[in-house]
Amino acid sequence: MDINAVSKASGLPASTLRFYEEKGLIQSCGRKGLRRMFDSGILERLALILLGRKSGFSLDEIRAMFYSGRKQIDRALLSAKANELDKKIKELTSMRDGLRHAARCPAPDHFACPKFLRLLRIAGKNRSRRSIRNNG
Repeated sequence: MDINAVSKASGLPASTLRFYEEKGLIQSCGRKGLRRMFDSGILERLALILLGRKSGFSLDEIRAMFYSGRKQIDRALLSAKANELDKKIKELTSMRDGLRHAARCPAPDHFACPKFLRLLRIAGKNRSRRSIRNNG
């Protein structure tokens, strides 16, 4: 398949396909004129990359996991990512519930509502943790 056909079939722009090739995630099998050509398994590989991205893996993690020459995906890494997603789901669920409460809270002032103040404290703690993690 040429790059335009892969782009149409995958929904990814050709620039993304070229970037993925630069990063070592996919490999063209040659050229037809100026156009890159890809083998028939390219759409499956792109689906794996997209699944990895949606699951929160970096492109470097995906390349290491899926393209290390092994046919097996690192199960420990998958489990660790699933645990991260569970933690994120809990945080987002708590935030959603707090926002819904704030939307219907009978208190005349949100800053007089204990549940809303607890939501603000949680948000502040999460921001502090991210700041420490990103800077530390």
